[in-house]
Amino acid sequence: MIHSAGGRPSLLRSEKIDSTEPTPSPANEILSSPSADLPDMQYTGWPEKGELVVGEIDEIESFGVFVDLEEYEGKRGLAHISEVASGWIKNIRDHVQEGERVVAKVLDVDRDTQQIDLSLKDVNDHQRSDKIQEWKNDQKADTWLDIALGEDADDERYRAVANAILEGYDTLYACFEEAAIHGEGALSGLDLDDDAVEAIVETARENVSVPYVTVTGYVDLESPASDGVDRIKEALQAAEGNGEVPDEVELSVTYVGAPEYRIRVRAPNYKTAESELEASAARASEAIEAAGGRAEFHRDRRSDEES
Repeated sequence: MIHSAGGRPSLLRSEKIDSTEPTPSPANEILSSPSADLPDMQYTGWPEKGELVVGEIDEIESFGVFVDLEEYEGKRGLAHISEVASGWIKNIRDHVQEGERVVAKVLDVDRDTQQIDLSLKDVNDHQRSDKIQEWKNDQKADTWLDIALGEDADDERYRAVANAILEGYDTLYACFEEAAIHGEGALSGLDLDDDAVEAIVETARENVSVPYVTVTGYVDLESPASDGVDRIKEALQAAEGNGEVPDEVELSVTYVGAPEYRIRVRAPNYKTAESELEASAARASEAIEAAGGRAEFHRDRRSDEES
């Protein structure tokens, strides 16, 4: 499934930038490269009010702390002492240290004065953990895209592919995750050439760990016909999907004990797994009933022992 980017900034890969002399670039773009001599993925636009951002504490003063924003090129925010921690603060250094990575909430952005007001105390542990994981995922995806495109890909190629991805996904990571599960279908709505699609899917499936779930159900199949064994075999073939099961789904049908057969489905999520399980049982039922037989789907095993 492709998710709308909703105004997500485009990507830009560039040589390492000296923060004291910023290189002009279009608003709302991203500097991105995993190479050792280049910066981590960064947006060149501005964070939005209410957004959670990852940063590193660069300077501590008696009135507050300055935070370099990891995700935004050349951007620095200030967390006033009243926003560093709850309650009265006697010594600000009891709460923060230079070089510490933090997650902050953007309270206000003034582009005219180049000021970004931040709060550290307004971020709870759950939000902090989720944001750090999201940020790490972004770094992974940036590296994966670099691997997918290969060493010979120049900045123009990188930008073109990354921008195309962000037309359909909120993040590069989301795209790689979907590509690992759904293959080329996850990229079908994007403006990507065949080489890029193939490389992204291959890289995704080699690097993305996809959580899978397994569900099981049982179907009883009986046929009074003289060729009942063949009819049951046809019903079992129908249950297996006849090649129409999605690539991301693993489905198997095995004999348990007459007249019971086990259907096992492994899929990326429970909704898909349950849907495919029910569809498999329905195909088997339709096939055997069309041949004058009987079928019954149930979730619990009825025979004494599974084979």
